[in-house]
Amino acid sequence: MILLDSDSHSGLIQNILRADHWLFNKVNQDWTGPFGDLIFPFLREAEFWVPFYLFLLVFITLNFGKKGWRWALFLVTTAAISDQVSSDVIKRLVFRLRPCHNPELADNIHILVGYCPVSSSFTSSHACNHFAAAWFIFLTLRHTSRWWGWVFAWAFLISYAQVYVGVHYPVDIACGALVGSMIGWLLARVFKWLSGTLTPHISQPYNHQHV
Repeated sequence: MILLDSDSHSGLIQNILRADHWLFNKVNQDWTGPFGDLIFPFLREAEFWVPFYLFLLVFITLNFGKKGWRWALFLVTTAAISDQVSSDVIKRLVFRLRPCHNPELADNIHILVGYCPVSSSFTSSHACNHFAAAWFIFLTLRHTSRWWGWVFAWAFLISYAQVYVGVHYPVDIACGALVGSMIGWLLARVFKWLSGTLTPHISQPYNHQHV
């Protein structure tokens, strides 16, 4: 297992980790306020986004029928694979103490969660899962409306919240987002190879401007 915060790493990695700590302190301590303290702990919770998930399921199944259900299955598979890669592969290979457990930060850290996980901080599974989902959603639905690009803001807010509440460093987020993006891109390619482009199954003309 690799210890990411070990002093044995090269000068380049040490410089990256120092910059990572600096940016973490900015997000977690300096760039904070009452509104952020109120909203960011909720943004990282799956329950907060239930209305969005329900809308997505209804939109897909009503517009695309059986192929929509296949799309939903692929989306769930994308999230599951990204979670397995982050949680069961990368976290087992690379260990990094989470900031909320780091004694060097104990006196200053702004912790806004009731429980700090003991698993490795690297990579962020939240970032990996949501950027994988965002890329899959965008690449398979962008032809229906330009507005699907906003899913990247959704993934970013959830990922940023992980740093804000004190459970991840920015590098954990960036690397998780990168891994998730590759998985989402790959699964989108596989879906389109197997299913082709999503087209509405309803008989009425489809006006993408009203999606």
